[in-house]
Amino acid sequence: MPLKLPAVLLLLLWSIVPLAMTLWFSFQRYNLLNPTEHGWVGFENYHFLVTDPGLAKSIGNTLLIVGWVLVITVSLGTLLAVLFDQDFFGRGVARVLMIAPFFVMPTVSALIWKNMLMHPANGVISFLLMSVGLEPIDWFSQAPLASIIVIVAWQWLPFAALILLTAIQALDPERKEAARMDGAGPFSMFFFIIIPHLARAISVVVMIETLFLLAVFAEIFVTTAGGPGLASTNLAFLIYRYALLEYDIGAASAGGVVAIILANVVAAFLVRAIAKNIEA
Repeated sequence: MPLKLPAVLLLLLWSIVPLAMTLWFSFQRYNLLNPTEHGWVGFENYHFLVTDPGLAKSIGNTLLIVGWVLVITVSLGTLLAVLFDQDFFGRGVARVLMIAPFFVMPTVSALIWKNMLMHPANGVISFLLMSVGLEPIDWFSQAPLASIIVIVAWQWLPFAALILLTAIQALDPERKEAARMDGAGPFSMFFFIIIPHLARAISVVVMIETLFLLAVFAEIFVTTAGGPGLASTNLAFLIYRYALLEYDIGAASAGGVVAIILANVVAAFLVRAIAKNIEA
């Protein structure tokens, strides 16, 4: 225990000090444009935050991003895992290409999608649409939230596929062979053998992705800047707007406390759901 004490104390300081400062500033009037006016304001920052229409919109966008990205990555990740579990020519190269997007930095990924793929004039998607006689789409103006979801899902799809592929490869071949001998077809194998086997791996993917997706920021900052209006503003970007665009540290700290509460509620729900799944 004495040898572990320094590491435990460092971990506590690393987590508790920022949390304590966030709580302290959430009850203070502290604006960087006028730092001389400061003092205790009680729950005034929280009242301002709750009455701001942007809070409900940002929480809704956050949940939409998390929900849709999970649906896309888990469903497509499962299909890719099943596909890459098969033996075909060039499988090794295909697996490397599948995993590659996960190692691209979020800022770089957002720039690639913004300037090379989704650009309304010079993007690849616009070129493909015009080549078949369709009008190009200004994705970040007409469908900003959907564009963010696509970009984030593209980044996290390799992670889900890799975890699920590893789980599939751990499936006992004798079970699959026995199912084939009993006359099970591909669809029966998928729904009654593979999917039940992947239940725990899917739970792990959902938990890990959710904790990261609640804090999506770089993709929004680079592409839409939260707009048009609040159409693509999530909770993380709302806090950034308070702190570094409006210089209101008090309101930003109150938003940070709300974000912490939301993340803990979601984490507690996921942990309980995964624990029940593991026990089953």
